[in-house]
Amino acid sequence: MNSLELKVPPPVVALVLALAMWVVSRSTFAFEVDVILRTALAVAIALVGAAISAAGITAFRRAQTTLNPMKPDEASSLVINGIYRFTRNPMYVGLLLVLVAWAAFLCAPWALLGPVVFVAYMNRFQIVPEERTLQSMFGEGYARYRTKVRRWL
Repeated sequence: MNSLELKVPPPVVALVLALAMWVVSRSTFAFEVDVILRTALAVAIALVGAAISAAGITAFRRAQTTLNPMKPDEASSLVINGIYRFTRNPMYVGLLLVLVAWAAFLCAPWALLGPVVFVAYMNRFQIVPEERTLQSMFGEGYARYRTKVRRWL
């Protein structure tokens, strides 16, 4: 493990950021938006995120490969079908959208830093190490896939 590769599960990262977003929203400016409107918007965004994550999980289960993001070296196959035709990281996209939904519910502009930090953190500490492992495991097949499908969306 590279000294810059932290091993914190992505849902834990999202949860910590969600808490930080809440703290920021309580200590900075927030827009006054009707609770029904902001709840509806947040639920809609979160449902899209959950659906994208569920599609990723389903594709991994069908391929009978590991769902554990902390152990990409246990992958038994390269999954490139279903939602993986549109994003290489649908489960992370789903978590990102849940954080965006939370920011929408909080109505605090500074809370939007949470999703930005999530993307930066995930790119550096989770996705780059995963991609190195997958490249070493699946070689040219993974290299071709990376040229065709974006990391996020």
